[in-house]
Amino acid sequence: MPVAERWSYLDHAAVAPLCEPARQAISKWVNEATEEGDTTWPRWSAETEKTRAAAATLLNAEPGEIALVHSTSEGINLVAEGFPWRSGDNIVTLDNEFPSNLYPWMNQTWRGVETRRVAAGDGRVTVEKLVDACDVRTRLISVSWVGFLSGWRLDVGALVDAAHARGILVFLDAIQGLGVFPIDVQQTQVDFLAADGHKWLLGPEGAGIFYLRSEHLDLLRPTGVGWHSVTDASNYTRIHLDFKPTAARFEGGTQNMVGQLGLGASLAMLLELEPKRIAGRVLEITDDACERLATIGAQIKSFRDAEHRSGIVSFEVLGQDSLAVKKKCLQHGVVLSCRGGLLRISPHAYVNDHDLERLIEALQS
Repeated sequence: MPVAERWSYLDHAAVAPLCEPARQAISKWVNEATEEGDTTWPRWSAETEKTRAAAATLLNAEPGEIALVHSTSEGINLVAEGFPWRSGDNIVTLDNEFPSNLYPWMNQTWRGVETRRVAAGDGRVTVEKLVDACDVRTRLISVSWVGFLSGWRLDVGALVDAAHARGILVFLDAIQGLGVFPIDVQQTQVDFLAADGHKWLLGPEGAGIFYLRSEHLDLLRPTGVGWHSVTDASNYTRIHLDFKPTAARFEGGTQNMVGQLGLGASLAMLLELEPKRIAGRVLEITDDACERLATIGAQIKSFRDAEHRSGIVSFEVLGQDSLAVKKKCLQHGVVLSCRGGLLRISPHAYVNDHDLERLIEALQS
């Protein structure tokens, strides 16, 4: 991680720095696009299929269940706009979700679809609370794997089991968990999942993945349809609307080729490092951070019990303006965020003790 040469970078829940493999893949594309034009396009296209395969491996899914998208929002909208809603249906989510997981559902009001926002209170998210908000017209529950402010990590398996027992589908906004915590969609059978690559996946912005269980392929009406949506997509003179028999049918137009090449490189690196090892290290470093923050009187606002802790730690320095503290930390070479009036750190597995020491010194200053 080249960023570590200068910064103590503790802000992966916002926008992560690129890993070295992603930089190399993007630099190679830039050079080829500049010097060779589209003569290397076939190879780029083949490389993006490796990105799809790597994403499938990360989830233990089939490549045909993966669409390469430009953002988490795009993935959510594929479901929100393509789902066969009926007037009177409802979707259940949380009131403390990131806006990307609220607005697409709220935008279905014109169809007569209600968005039920369950109060998260202090940030705890229980399966029981979500299920209690459902009724016979609930078609979908959509929640974040990890809360962007609270850091609460949801028991996805328990939610899926409870929802499916009631005939309700589950959408998982995985952007704050994927790249740190492993998930096996064969065991934890979420119906839909989306995540951009620019946070814990250490890839560029504008390149992400969307997953849907193969059994739901024909459930969603393709939106944003384009030349890439159909079989025999490169035959531009044969006009036919025969959708691809895979999730790639949702990829409509031209892909963010350079972004997906960068994401593919970072996915390959993360797979080599193994998700379980990454998760263990991230939890270890955040536990250490919480202990150090407590010694200087900082109040930890995130939940740190074994089952629900994550790579996100929100805290408060009493008597200090959080935004001013963030700016001070930046002057000391420490990168963190300010969200909801709280300071937030989100270190990845490469962060070390020295980085935490710099954080504490910056806060004490």
